[in-house]
Amino acid sequence: MFPYLNEEHDIIRKAVRDFAEREIKPLAQELDEKAEFSLDLTRKMGEMGLFGMFLPEKYGGQNTGYLSYIIAVEEIARVDGSHAATLAAHNSLGIGPLYRFGTEAQKMKYLPGLCTGNQLWAFGLTEAEAGSDSRGSKTFAKDNGINWEINGSKIFITNGSNPLCAGVTVQAVTAMNGEDKEFTTFIVEKDTPGWVSRAMHGKMMWRSSDTAEMFFDTCCIPKENMLGNRGAGSKIMLQTLDSGRLSIAAMGLGLAQGAYEMALSYSKERKQFGKPISKFQAISFKLADMALKIELARNLLYKACWLKDNGKEFAKEAAMSKLYCSEIAKEVADEAVQIHGGYGLMKEYPIERFYRDQRLLQIGEGTSEIQRLVISRHIGC
Repeated sequence: MFPYLNEEHDIIRKAVRDFAEREIKPLAQELDEKAEFSLDLTRKMGEMGLFGMFLPEKYGGQNTGYLSYIIAVEEIARVDGSHAATLAAHNSLGIGPLYRFGTEAQKMKYLPGLCTGNQLWAFGLTEAEAGSDSRGSKTFAKDNGINWEINGSKIFITNGSNPLCAGVTVQAVTAMNGEDKEFTTFIVEKDTPGWVSRAMHGKMMWRSSDTAEMFFDTCCIPKENMLGNRGAGSKIMLQTLDSGRLSIAAMGLGLAQGAYEMALSYSKERKQFGKPISKFQAISFKLADMALKIELARNLLYKACWLKDNGKEFAKEAAMSKLYCSEIAKEVADEAVQIHGGYGLMKEYPIERFYRDQRLLQIGEGTSEIQRLVISRHIGC
């Protein structure tokens, strides 16, 4: 009865939910505790066909459409944010720009391998002084006549340092005209001399996903590794983020769904004053509000995906989805902890991990403040 869904979507949801419950859920707590990236689970997600779902079959994809991919992210996030982050970053930010802006030769060279689960690709935009202000990038690329020479660094790059990382798409300054910068994007392959990645540890959230710092020191790449046209780098990266926002929204939606289900289940089991706490209005109203917010979030996100799948403008709806889904993830996770009481603060209960994992959703791929800025521009402010 849902206007944006069909039988294929239902089949995909069931298959991914079964996979997440069977393969990821039993290991999620331990991997979080150890802050350990799982090569095995990443490869299994590849074997499930979750990488490159929206790509045509000629590039190794499943040709299922973007909404099917978003449902997959949602279902993984319902169980664990770290593995949802691996899936979302690789598809939206890794595969996305290569498919949308790459030459046919570049697509055939990179995309088939990136759909297998044996390779991951990173998105090199954020720098120490260039977060919300993406044009604050200082990483510089110089044409030395033979190839491009990159110098600089990136930070907070998902999938950038694990053994499966096959490369990164890097935004770099290629010319300066006073304060005005020209940006171009480049494909940098693994083991290119001059490129070093280091895993970042001590994270509060997504502890079993791979987050990296990258350093480029006279990193030389072939001329044919330019992605898109010279000077189009900022456009490429920002348009990629439009699609990426849908996957972060899916992570927020999935996390909220998982937290709500935990709270509902716990409230039916936990007894106070002789009856389950779900029977008290203070608790039942919290749960009712959670269900309402999740329903609204799902409708907004699926509409945005429908617009994208049907070739319509979706940037405003993507920003709205990312903003709303990440904010309701925060609200639902917080109320779920409240319903759990003191037990919600203990690591033996997964809601504690969900409460930590939601915090990045209001920051990554454009903060909530930036989403409001994007929306305000779309409505003519």
